[in-house]
Amino acid sequence: MNGIIGTAIVLAIVIGIVALVIRSMVKSKRQGKSLQCGMDCSKCGGCH
Repeated sequence: MNGIIGTAIVLAIVIGIVALVIRSMVKSKRQGKSLQCGMDCSKCGGCH
């Protein structure tokens, strides 16, 4: 039983971290930034 609880806690932490990363990426994209353009597509000449 303790192994299941430990696994559930670790899984919840990993899911939380992944959710924060995805949220950060969506927020950056909405602000006109992109990982492919050095985080500033407004200064990129044509990567899209």
